[in-house]
Amino acid sequence: MQVAANESAKAKAWVLFDRIVDLAASGGAHSNPWITTSSGGLRFEPDYATLVRLLGVPLYLKAGTQSGVPALAFDVWLSYELRRAGFNSDQVWPRPSHPRILPAPVVALLQSLPRSIRQAVADRVATQTSIRGVTSSSASILGKNYLKQVDVIITDWATGPELLISTKRMDSSYGKNAPNRVEESYGDAKNLRLRHPLAALGFMFGLRSDILEKEPATAEWLFDLLGKLGREDDAYHATCLVLMEYGDESEIPDTGEDESSEGILEPGPELDDASEDLSAVLPKSFVDEEIAMLPSVRILQDETPDELAPGRFLAAMVTRVLGATPVNMHKEARRRRATPDQQ
Repeated sequence: MQVAANESAKAKAWVLFDRIVDLAASGGAHSNPWITTSSGGLRFEPDYATLVRLLGVPLYLKAGTQSGVPALAFDVWLSYELRRAGFNSDQVWPRPSHPRILPAPVVALLQSLPRSIRQAVADRVATQTSIRGVTSSSASILGKNYLKQVDVIITDWATGPELLISTKRMDSSYGKNAPNRVEESYGDAKNLRLRHPLAALGFMFGLRSDILEKEPATAEWLFDLLGKLGREDDAYHATCLVLMEYGDESEIPDTGEDESSEGILEPGPELDDASEDLSAVLPKSFVDEEIAMLPSVRILQDETPDELAPGRFLAAMVTRVLGATPVNMHKEARRRRATPDQQ
């Protein structure tokens, strides 16, 4: 069955994703992404080494587009980068461990429980595939007119959504699929922006680099529209392009739309997530051997327009969140930005 195959691919992918992120931030210690340039400016330096390893996972698993795994690699990387920026693990969804969606009030409840029952409740939350209305692997946010599944989120009961990033990925059929992806993204931006005007609203687009040779006119058109999506007053605050280069032997099958994007959404955590958590049963040595076999991926930074560069995008997202909140919130993120490393 296709659904079972997709869930199996996603479960395997999460094990590899989690290990890659764990290796990148050993012991939960994240490097500071902010760097002072030689000219005295401030720059957000993304961890591209971790990104290319994450992007190798769906290629290694041959996970089709309908499984959601190819785009999920970007979600994992963005949440990792936001933790590097100083936002903690429970603030940014998806979290770096199961459950991926865990509302802040639930975290506060767990921390407040007496020790005698805290561990039992925490174990149940961590081991259950999903708990109706509480935990899952994805969540929907209400826009002006309809619910939208958002891929990377910072939100809390007290603040409402502070950051909303949607990700899309396209590895083939560019001329056929590009207009639909851009049209959908523009509509989603207006829908979310009108209800959450203070939230940092962003869009990341992953694109296989062979479009530059196969369909250069489509590439030029797409780059132009992505840039405009990040400049309009009622669309995204920033947009981003990731150009991925990898060999034909590693290409993933185009199995159609990501199944998670289909149908009418319900608010809050998605209730249909049934991915098995394999992290507890697979030894790290086995996972590390699989990571060593990941296909090679390269990010073409020089071919990416400056206004769509990932570093510029992440800087805009973080700065927007900090600018829209009081100085006594997100203290670690503010400290990291104020004390950048030297180039």
